[in-house]
Amino acid sequence: MKKVLIALALIVLVAGVALYLFQTPLKDAAYDTITENMFVPADTDDFDPGPAVGSRFPGLQASYQGRVITLLDEFAGDRGTVLVASRSFDWCPYCMRQLVQLQETKEAYDAAGIGLVAITYDAPELQLAFTEKHGITIPVLSDLNALSFKTLGILNEDYSQGDSQYGIPHPGMIVIAPDGTVVGKLFIEAYSSRVDSGAALLVAQEALRAHASSN
Repeated sequence: MKKVLIALALIVLVAGVALYLFQTPLKDAAYDTITENMFVPADTDDFDPGPAVGSRFPGLQASYQGRVITLLDEFAGDRGTVLVASRSFDWCPYCMRQLVQLQETKEAYDAAGIGLVAITYDAPELQLAFTEKHGITIPVLSDLNALSFKTLGILNEDYSQGDSQYGIPHPGMIVIAPDGTVVGKLFIEAYSSRVDSGAALLVAQEALRAHASSN
């Protein structure tokens, strides 16, 4: 009986070690499957939260590298900025995959003179764990008490204070011209769908070009 108990204990121990070693690869594989068809070529629905196109960007109340951020000037490109509002880089696989894809096309945004900056409700240490793991160089801001998402008009009001997901936004992208004008937006009602980063770049370029030519 004693030998059986020892054998069972060893089996449990080995299983525990195996689960620990393979939990990250298994989770990553599951995320890959979940997000396989998440990207779409265009924003075709009528879901339209956030500041109106043509209005002035209202600013933020967020933190970055221990500093409070209210404007996006330091992240702007010569031709404009794209602010990427995401739910979480800690538990939302769609948000994670979108940022990884944006990182892969960051050189194209840089070449177009467009700065990229992301924001979530996650604590900075959770954001850092994700960005370091995936080699993300896009600046990631942490919203302060949902103030940024409230100000932008994109706070998801399905959750109340005390809920673990309180403070998440409706995910999307806001295109801002150098003069602070909101010139474009990409918001899809289904949080599991995001506009492909290449298609989003074309939208941003066209919106910024049209704004520049009219001023």
